[in-house]
Amino acid sequence: MAADAPGQDPAGEDARIASLQERIAQAEHAEQVRQGTQVQQADDGSRLGNRVLAELIGGLAGGAVVGGTLDYFLRTSPWLLLAFLGLGIVAAFRNIIRLTTTKRPGE
Repeated sequence: MAADAPGQDPAGEDARIASLQERIAQAEHAEQVRQGTQVQQADDGSRLGNRVLAELIGGLAGGAVVGGTLDYFLRTSPWLLLAFLGLGIVAAFRNIIRLTTTKRPGE
């Protein structure tokens, strides 16, 4: 006796069973998404939109923080704040243009 485990000899996988298992997995995934128990992944458009928003907010906030801090220490009133705010906006738009015009891999 070669094996102690009961059962039949493996006869290869049945294509109908594999197909049925794939369809069951797809149906379970669709049901989980429908019920909201599993969150769908964000598509490329929403990722790009979030990135653009982050660049805008980051440029404005970064320029305001740096300019306001330098104004406080150098006592130059609003001038450095305005200058660095402008630089932050320019940098943000430059990054947004660079993001949206470069070719991504696979395109």
